[in-house]
Amino acid sequence: MKTGLIQSAIKKISLSLILIPGLLIAVMLPALLFAQADSAKTNEATTEEPSLIAPSLEFVSVQKSDKTIDLKATLKAKIKGTFYKMPLLKVRFVLIQDGVEKELGFKITDPSGTAVLTLKADGLTTDQEGKLHFKAVFAGNKQIEATEEEKTIKRGRLEIVPVKEDSLLTVKVKLIDPGTAGDSTVKDAVIGVFVKRMFAPLKIGEGTTDEAGETSVEIAANLPGDSKGNITLLAKLDENETYGNLESVVVQQWGIPVSDQIENQPRTLWSSDPPVWMLVTFFILMSVVWGHYIVIVIQLFRLRKEEPHESTVTTVS
Repeated sequence: MKTGLIQSAIKKISLSLILIPGLLIAVMLPALLFAQADSAKTNEATTEEPSLIAPSLEFVSVQKSDKTIDLKATLKAKIKGTFYKMPLLKVRFVLIQDGVEKELGFKITDPSGTAVLTLKADGLTTDQEGKLHFKAVFAGNKQIEATEEEKTIKRGRLEIVPVKEDSLLTVKVKLIDPGTAGDSTVKDAVIGVFVKRMFAPLKIGEGTTDEAGETSVEIAANLPGDSKGNITLLAKLDENETYGNLESVVVQQWGIPVSDQIENQPRTLWSSDPPVWMLVTFFILMSVVWGHYIVIVIQLFRLRKEEPHESTVTTVS
């Protein structure tokens, strides 16, 4: 009887020893498989190549009155929600004629991310409609994707003529389309008139061309000029679907002469050289304030020195 009980107990113990590891393996196996899969994904993510920067290319053309064309390409990139300028990158400019690409040259972008190539318009051949088809190309590198942009414009010309009648100053601007059949005027085009300044042109008016392709803008007589009173007037047609951007410049002695010499200016409150009475008042007030601070510090040291010290009494037993 006792032997049977012992044998049954041994069977139960051995069965439990077999079942417990099996249960543990059944529970831990999915976790181990998931961990292996996750580690494999992690390894794949770490070995995956970093994504390239996708730049944006802004391409515009400017036809000027001296029969030159400026091709301007600006490279920018949006990284983490912020646009960054992309300097020191090579941009190629191409002229496309009948499906054939003709290399015009290349430029390196400046600190603002802009590359400008100036061309002589007389050396460019237009198509049958008098149009020019340009392309700006950035070939990309190990960190930045390649990109390109195309621009098709029709040849156009702005003529600006200054007119002075009595005390009234105006400029007349005419928009001309030099087509294959000869010059023709363009109506309903909005042309702005600016005066050149140090940082950016200052807009002083605009007008819309009439049937004759002309418009006029009045010029104020109190504009500051150079030392001789010369001002540079600029007529612009901006972002036109047909002609792109057009510019024309004229210099007139219509401004107020402003000396470019460095001169000693009188002492004023708003200048870097204030009046003498202000300097004297400032130094007196600062001396009084700091004098109070010095007196307070001296008094604190005196009180520290005059503080009574407790006498130590030693008793001899």
